Amino acid sequence: MAKKIYFTPGPSALYFTAEEHIKQALRLQIPEISHRSGDFKTIFEEASNHIRTLLDVPPSHHIAFVSSATEIWERLIENLVEKNSLHLVNGAFSKRFFEMAAELGRQPESITAGPGSIPDVHSIVAGNKPELVAITQNETSTGVHFPDVYIKQLRQAYPQALFSLDVVSSTPIMPIDFQLIDSAYFSVQKCFGLPAGLGVWIYNDQCLAKAEKLSQKISIGTYHNLLKVHESAQKFQTPETPNVLNIYLLAKVAEDMLTKGLDMIRREANYKAALLYQCYESHPLLQSFVQNKEIRSKTVAVAEVKGGSESLRNLLAGKGLVVGSGYGSFKNEHIRIANFPTHSKEQVEMLVDEIAKFA
Repeated sequence: MAKKIYFTPGPSALYFTAEEHIKQALRLQIPEISHRSGDFKTIFEEASNHIRTLLDVPPSHHIAFVSSATEIWERLIENLVEKNSLHLVNGAFSKRFFEMAAELGRQPESITAGPGSIPDVHSIVAGNKPELVAITQNETSTGVHFPDVYIKQLRQAYPQALFSLDVVSSTPIMPIDFQLIDSAYFSVQKCFGLPAGLGVWIYNDQCLAKAEKLSQKISIGTYHNLLKVHESAQKFQTPETPNVLNIYLLAKVAEDMLTKGLDMIRREANYKAALLYQCYESHPLLQSFVQNKEIRSKTVAVAEVKGGSESLRNLLAGKGLVVGSGYGSFKNEHIRIANFPTHSKEQVEMLVDEIAKFA
């Protein structure tokens, strides 16, 4: 059976070096080593250092590993919010974070955008004082990007708040301004092209101070509260038995990305994104779901398909090219195409050529 190319926005195609790293990990018996061993500490430190270099994480911010970005949503609310958080909702995933805050007994507020747009930051209420402002840099469900210029405006409006940034489907393609952000986080099954089951949590001392303060008042969680996660990370460990294999793979893939060069990766991403959106705009049956070019994602390109997307998805699948369906209520109307570092220019060119044949 011919090998498929997965352009799905997560899980997505493995990074092109991942297979060899998996084989090497098995030869080295990485999945069998103790998470309290010196070997694991070396793996943790290597992964942390490579992520710090790749994403230009400043010394003011720390790096820890947990199970997923979804877990980090829960940890952010438990550890950083006593009463209220503010959520910029521009799709299904940012909405789910907002809902989770309410499920945890907080009183979250939201500024919600219509489909394919971003929230109007000019509608913020200056009198509000949220403890946490939650922003999704790249909304995987709709292909909407949240530009830094609006994050700066929010930061000026809420100088006392902690700011968290979901970069699940955008890093390392899109830069992170850590001067504006107290916490950023992602899972590895999207842009990093690895199997699901690992979340990377970046946070600063302000987050730790808030967690310490809250711990004197309320429960901030048990074995995976931020204070315990941080205490372990300082020793290049985790509180529990972690996904050792994935941390090893992340170290290796991040190193590969550093070797290739982030500038090159980002230039290629710009080129591939331009190809995809040009394809959408020139095809009589497709159009970009996000009309405002300023807020179009470079990593998840979403198109509306006249008459429904199933026939196009089936056509591409017959060629071994697997693209994502729409998310939620848009399942049968949209296609979502991942533009991650593992997707080569040649693969995207081939995909665009096949889409052009659709009639």
